[in-house]
Amino acid sequence: MQRLSLNGKGGREPATGRISRREPVAWAGIAAVAAGVLLHLPMYIGARDMDYVLADMAVDAPMIAGMVLILLGLGATAYGLFPRAGAASPGRTLTRVKALDDAQIRPAHVSLLAVMALAVTIDVMKPTTLAFVVPGFGAEYGLKSPINPGGHPPAALLPLAGIAGTVIGSFLWGWLGDRIGRRASILLAGVLFIATAICGSMPSYELNLVMCFVMGLGVGGMLPIIFTLIAETIPARHRGWLMVLIGGDVAGAYVITSWLSSTLVPEYSWRILWLIGLPTGLLLIALNRWIPESPRFLLAHGREAEAQAVMARYGAEIVVDKPSDLVVEQLVKPRFSQLFQPPFSRLTAVVVLLGLGVGLVSFGFQLWIPSNLQALGFTEVTANRILRDSALIGFPLNFVIAWLYGFWSTKKTIALLAGLTAAALFGFAIAGDRVAEDRALLYTLLVVPIWGISSVIAVLAAYSSEIYPTRVRSRGSGLAAGMSKAGGVVVIAVVVAALAPPTIAWTALIGGIPMALAALAVLLFGVETRKRRLEEITAAEYDRAAAPGAPLP
Repeated sequence: MQRLSLNGKGGREPATGRISRREPVAWAGIAAVAAGVLLHLPMYIGARDMDYVLADMAVDAPMIAGMVLILLGLGATAYGLFPRAGAASPGRTLTRVKALDDAQIRPAHVSLLAVMALAVTIDVMKPTTLAFVVPGFGAEYGLKSPINPGGHPPAALLPLAGIAGTVIGSFLWGWLGDRIGRRASILLAGVLFIATAICGSMPSYELNLVMCFVMGLGVGGMLPIIFTLIAETIPARHRGWLMVLIGGDVAGAYVITSWLSSTLVPEYSWRILWLIGLPTGLLLIALNRWIPESPRFLLAHGREAEAQAVMARYGAEIVVDKPSDLVVEQLVKPRFSQLFQPPFSRLTAVVVLLGLGVGLVSFGFQLWIPSNLQALGFTEVTANRILRDSALIGFPLNFVIAWLYGFWSTKKTIALLAGLTAAALFGFAIAGDRVAEDRALLYTLLVVPIWGISSVIAVLAAYSSEIYPTRVRSRGSGLAAGMSKAGGVVVIAVVVAALAPPTIAWTALIGGIPMALAALAVLLFGVETRKRRLEEITAAEYDRAAAPGAPLP
């Protein structure tokens, strides 16, 4: 084994720390987006004496100017974040990053994990907010909902627009992450978070739907890219449990959102939950200096000097060794179709099944539980507090799941979580509306779907970022995220079409069945990734495909 020289004839320019030479244009675009959002605030503030009701108000001049600034800023940001020409050439066959997996945890790793945990929280708060926005949104515009069955059109159109955006965003950002890089994709999603804060000032029902869809684009892309970056940067022996621990912030986001809703909505209306996107998005952008580019991505695109600079921060270096695993990586084509071809097709089937189950629970049961609790006689504040308490009760169990995933078994942990979630949902389906009569039973059954599904999301995101090779890892993570939202599109579309009312029993049943099937599929077709190098996992998958009938690893 020898070190790879980056100097001389075969080397590249030293890393500058920039995504591209046009990055200053991106920062100007971000500033324009933030200014455009600020121009939307006067209309919201001016409606204070009307309890912040903006329905059917005319769009004023500052808001129009703000929209123009936001559109120009988004265009400038996207232009500035695309890498310079020639930065996407094929990488060297013999370079590898085993040293990255052998490195000790350093302050740079801790900083990355802290920023990624915050990014996960900010990202998940967006779709989680939908559940707490729908009751007030439906009331202001007179829409049909469980607490206003005579309204029109359905309030479910708002979450349908948002979740449809997340499906498209997951696939789009999956492609972007493999095309322009992990860091650039995270920053682009963060800018959309800032831009879509204007949902809180949109006066018309239709504009709310459009902005909610755009919000979904950014949300759908952020989470899979975050886990892809963590998987490619954290040493293998710590990767699994740390990713699941970071993913546990899904439950933390639910706690924060439910707390903000119960605290702020009574005073500032449902619109304040969208406006919070401005400060949280700016915070994420401000922390970008602690978000590196993935060294594996850089090596795969022939950017060795930049990869060396990143790896030095983490106590690792690029080395040359026998091709073995890396030759296998070179067989992978950078396209979505690769995910559905051997040796990845069976694993992709597991990801798709589990993702659909997650979506049906998250956007079926979880989305409508605040409204359903109110329909059963609880006040809005009480319903929000019940959900907050359920999330808090289950939150400590995230540490247990992280330990199980990292030190026991990855696929068995996923199956266990999916099975427990299915059992709790079947309990709701059996109890039906009678669950409101027994507060202890209500809390017992709520803990698992509210906390448990967040842990399933975390392990799904971690697992999908481990089982695919570098050239399509972002696409694979995006597929998992997209399918977890696709289930939501299905269940919300059914509600919009009024094919079935979104009762507790109904939403629990349609989520419980696929989760039970997903648990079985993981046990049958899943692979073990615990403490294994990413390149080793890919090579093993090819070896298994070449030996029909061989036992699963």
